[in-house]
Formats: sequence, structure tokens, C-alpha cells
Amino acid sequence: MPIAKISPSLLSGDFAILAAECKRMVSHGADWLHMDVMDGHFVPNITIGAPVISCLTKHINAFLDCHMMVSEPEKWVDDFAKAGASLYCFHIEATKDASALIDKIHAAGMKAGVAVKPKTPISTVMDLGHKMDMCLVMTVEPGFGGQRFMAECMPKVKELRAKYPNLDIEVDGGVAMENIDMAAEAGANVIVAGTSIFKADDITGTIETFRTKVNHEQEVLKAKTN
Repeated sequence: MPIAKISPSLLSGDFAILAAECKRMVSHGADWLHMDVMDGHFVPNITIGAPVISCLTKHINAFLDCHMMVSEPEKWVDDFAKAGASLYCFHIEATKDASALIDKIHAAGMKAGVAVKPKTPISTVMDLGHKMDMCLVMTVEPGFGGQRFMAECMPKVKELRAKYPNLDIEVDGGVAMENIDMAAEAGANVIVAGTSIFKADDITGTIETFRTKVNHEQEVLKAKTN
């Protein structure tokens, strides 16, 4: 049974003190750290690249969940592996051969994730479940933080969870206390949240609440399938 992994999005952190923000999230109980990599081409925004990841890994010891919102994701695999990325999650819309790219990521020593935009059918990744380590179902249009959670994406999570009960399934975009139940009930176990964690009055409590809700729903899903 996949356990909850709470992955605060550093896009909501202070980039001037990024290492300190990473350490702060880990101190509050974060399981992973979600690094939003945007190239200004695949999405209309520019954030960080491999040099920043390389600097961070000199100061922090954490699982770096790198969400590659980039064109030609094949080009950056080796750079991110050398930088110390833990998971390399590319968009299915950005590659012509997802299976080969997963192989390349694994060969470089990283876990492989595949992301789908809100309007992309889940059928585009359904045959990759035996190869990918994680599937990211976007619940906002990628590119900017602070957007509204798109509940209409939850059927994708349900369909994916039904076929792959042991797969890490991540949701990213607008996840907050008012919709975490919906994401957990659909079967998501990796929760990315930016604003709702970074601006919370009780960051530790928020992360723990997310974790408890996800683990409870995973137990419910397990009971239904047994």
C-alpha cells in the first residue's frame, strides 16, 4: 500500500533563502521537497535549473521531487542526475518516447515520474504504470502557483489507482485543507502543496493532517480491494 508523502512546493518559498526554506519544510515534517523546474517554453514562466539543485544538495539531505515543466526533457536528465535530483518527473506532452525516457532516467540513477496536464487524457500514461515510479496528475494548468484546485481531474486519479494499486500517484495544484479529502479519497498518496503549507499558521499540523487523511483513505482503498 502506498504511504502518504507530503511534498511542499518550494515555488511558494522565498528563493533568496531557498536552502533555508528547504530545511524549514523538512523540520516541519515534509517527506519530499517539490522543485518546480520551468523553462519559459513548455510553460510561460522561468524558475530554476540543475545548477540550483546542485547548490541545494550541498546544504540539504532530502528527497528532491523535480517536476520538469520543460520542452525536450530528454536533454536535462544527466544534468539533474549529476545535480542530485531524486526523482525526475517529465510531462507526457513534452516527449515522443516516454518509455525510452523512463529508461534513461532510471539508468541515470533517479526515480522516474510522468506528469499529465488537466486536459490530457489519463489514457496517455496508462500503459506506463509498470515502468514509472510515480504519476503526477496536475490539478491546475502548469506554470504558476496559487491557482484553483480542479476537482474535475479526480476521475483520472481514481482510474489510475484502480489499475495500479501500488503506484505513487501525485496531485499538484491548489491542494489545500478544503479539498485534501477529495484528493485522498480519489487515491492520491503524494501531495504537493505550496500556498496552503507555506502560509499555514501551523505548518507541522497542516502537513500531519494531510498525511493522516491520505493514509486513512489508502487503508480504506486497501480494504475494498481485499
